[in-house]
Amino acid sequence: MDFLLSPNIAYLFLLGAVLLAMMSLVTPGTGMFEVGAFFCVVVGGYAIYNLTFQWWALAILALSIVPFLYAIQKPKREWFLALSILMLILGSIFIFPGETGAAGVHPLLALVASTSVALFLWFAVRKSIDAAYARPSHDLEELVDQLGEAKTRVHDGGSVQIAGELWSARSDSPIPAGSNVRVIRREGFILVVEKEKSQKGK
Repeated sequence: MDFLLSPNIAYLFLLGAVLLAMMSLVTPGTGMFEVGAFFCVVVGGYAIYNLTFQWWALAILALSIVPFLYAIQKPKREWFLALSILMLILGSIFIFPGETGAAGVHPLLALVASTSVALFLWFAVRKSIDAAYARPSHDLEELVDQLGEAKTRVHDGGSVQIAGELWSARSDSPIPAGSNVRVIRREGFILVVEKEKSQKGK
């Protein structure tokens, strides 16, 4: 277990713990990120317990989650995401002091790891936030009052073509195949239609 007491190894585990914790907030319910974050926290905690560390850097590392939480609440909050990434990088790099009082983590390792994490968080989290708040490609409410065509006989069930797509449908009275129909409401993914008024007498 002595290799875990290297500042460089401990740095990677702490960086991974916060990264996985952030990803678990963006994509909750998978369980994978949570388990990974817990494992990294245990290993990183063991290193912190046995190594000399700087409280201010640990505080910055822990507080990096605050702007991150604010950033993922709504889109267009990239500055808070950038602040969170910066705090994550600074806190993790300087948490273990070197002999001269500078960062105990190897500069090249810190550069490569922090840059990779920053790029991953910036693109992955932004994409996740945009996807979470994106308007659905099909707004079912917009189908109400649209005209279409009955592709089969519609009563207790049937199919209609509305806005260029085939939908399951039903109606209160029988509608022959080929009739023009109007959507009057929806029940889940089933459209309730009626025969278009101009055709009702036909």
